[in-house]
Amino acid sequence: MTTAAAPPVDLGRLWTLPGVYAPQADTHLLARALQAEGPAAGMDVLDVCTGSGALALLAARGGARVSAIDISRRAVLTTRLNAARAGHRVRVLRGDLTGPVGGRRFHLIVSNPPYVPAPLGRARAHGPQVAWDAGLWGREALDRICAHAHDALHPNGVLLLVHSALCGAEETLDRLTASGLRAAVTSRSSVPFGPVMTARLPWLRAQGLLGPRDDTEELVVIRAERP
Repeated sequence: MTTAAAPPVDLGRLWTLPGVYAPQADTHLLARALQAEGPAAGMDVLDVCTGSGALALLAARGGARVSAIDISRRAVLTTRLNAARAGHRVRVLRGDLTGPVGGRRFHLIVSNPPYVPAPLGRARAHGPQVAWDAGLWGREALDRICAHAHDALHPNGVLLLVHSALCGAEETLDRLTASGLRAAVTSRSSVPFGPVMTARLPWLRAQGLLGPRDDTEELVVIRAERP
């Protein structure tokens, strides 16, 4: 497992509309895990919470049939434009998590969902915040992905999921295992706090999610396979 930030993956030239989540350390950590799975022709791949489309395009580069979903209209447009610029065919859909592809199964699902804890009483995430705000404990999207991943995977299909250790990696593993998947943390990376986390440090420490001297965030990639 990695224990420090690794060099970025070459995700190609990407363009993002204002308010769309641009590739960051979590994107690159998940991209390395995606590369290790070897997406190839004949595979159906789903990118949930696609943002800029970086992971969808990486899978399409390997020849896979790729679908990408985001609830943000700007993210959907950004992904379509990036796919067109790269010359890759990606089916881009707007909707809530796996909702737009209900009933379909995939060989590989990747997701970098919102996972930043948000103070109780904040308005429901909207605008740019929809890309990172995820409820009081940061698990609003994570728990729903854990609940639905099994039925969206082919037998031997794989889910790759990245999130902050603040949200509880063990909780994610327990939920995925309870759903019938074999799950494990496959990589970790410590990175400096970004602007959102930095702005929330006093609240995160008051909640007990961070210690008074914590100055980095641990990211985890979880790999879950359907037997």
